[in-house]
Amino acid sequence: MSPHATHGTTGAAVGERSDGTPRQWIMGTEAFERRMPHHDGIKALWETRWKFPCSKSVYPFHDGAYEDFEPIFEQLIKDNTNDATSPAYTLAFLPTAERLTAAADAAIAAADARQGGKAEASALYLRACAVYRIARFPYITAFPAVNDATKWRAWEAQKAAYAKAGRLWDAPVEEVEVEHRYAAGRDRGRIPIYVRAPVSKGDGEGKGKKKSPVVVLMTGLDGYRPDNTVRASVVVEIPGTADCPADSADPESPDRLWTSLLAWMGEDGRFDMRRVLVWGLSSGGYYAIRIAHTHKDQLVGSIAQGAGCHYFYDREWLERADGHEYPFQLTPAMAMKHGFASVEEYKANVQKKFSLLETGIIHRPSTRLLLINGTLDGLMPIEDSMMLFEYGTPKEARFFSGALHMGYPMANASVYPWMEEVMASVKN
Repeated sequence: MSPHATHGTTGAAVGERSDGTPRQWIMGTEAFERRMPHHDGIKALWETRWKFPCSKSVYPFHDGAYEDFEPIFEQLIKDNTNDATSPAYTLAFLPTAERLTAAADAAIAAADARQGGKAEASALYLRACAVYRIARFPYITAFPAVNDATKWRAWEAQKAAYAKAGRLWDAPVEEVEVEHRYAAGRDRGRIPIYVRAPVSKGDGEGKGKKKSPVVVLMTGLDGYRPDNTVRASVVVEIPGTADCPADSADPESPDRLWTSLLAWMGEDGRFDMRRVLVWGLSSGGYYAIRIAHTHKDQLVGSIAQGAGCHYFYDREWLERADGHEYPFQLTPAMAMKHGFASVEEYKANVQKKFSLLETGIIHRPSTRLLLINGTLDGLMPIEDSMMLFEYGTPKEARFFSGALHMGYPMANASVYPWMEEVMASVKN
């Protein structure tokens, strides 16, 4: 489809472009126009959107326990605390998370005297991390300044608890501060990442060590390093979120960020730099598409899951996105993430500044690029993934009919086999 094409899907939503021509969205009129019920307050969010995934310990409640969250949400509902950006919302979670962390500390203290103490402690730390995660929703950033001191307190506590858990694992989590040697402008000088590499089985220092294939995971708008290390070898946050040092207002800052990261990886000695694969989740999918073009010769492949790259920045889309499946308002967080002073400024200017079509990035050749999403994604329109087939190098894709953002729960059954095939395609 061309960047100005309409989509002739039956029942598609019709809007109007700035030139007066009709726009149709593949997700359909009803889905595009509706405001989902979970936006009606904390009670509606819990009962219609979050209670079920919490009971199953799936995103965003992975590693968590239902019994930790149910009383918190009951109290929030009782107190009519409906603003997730308020200190009251975040503070409601902290006592539970602190209690779980203390219990994990006690389990570690008793581990030597009791079999299974480390496993128990790890599970408790991860439960605490899940509570801290929901406490800091919907969004945090430290660029150019910390946007919410209360949520930042939860973030720092989550990282501390996660570090304790990660040290207990057979393949421990290591936090590394990488020198951002290609920083420019307002970029900061250190890139915090998490690394999980196989424990060496070599005979000694520098001997018998086999370099490992590496998956670099680029996180999203609200899921950061402590939320994703089971998926990847190297986990890094994207510009405008959490601890990322890149200038969020500069569209070219991610290119410098990845150049510094890949340079460090090549020098570290643990990674097989012929087998570097990127996986971008949600907002991270934008960067997975971008790096597939800007650093194509340094990657064996890239996965953009739930990615927006052009149509997501369309003003008409953004006017409705706040009512779709994201648990809170999307555009205030996205405006701040992209370095805009207001939602209105963001809606008016973001597409021209950040679109990978407008900036010409997707006209370039790319490494192998897999596009994964649900056809009814109400956050990042499926049009953005489909559009990429018209530009540059041929792409690969798996779209899930009727699925929402990122194609869950079916998507990973396609992602992991593709990863394995791509890694295996590099011959020794």
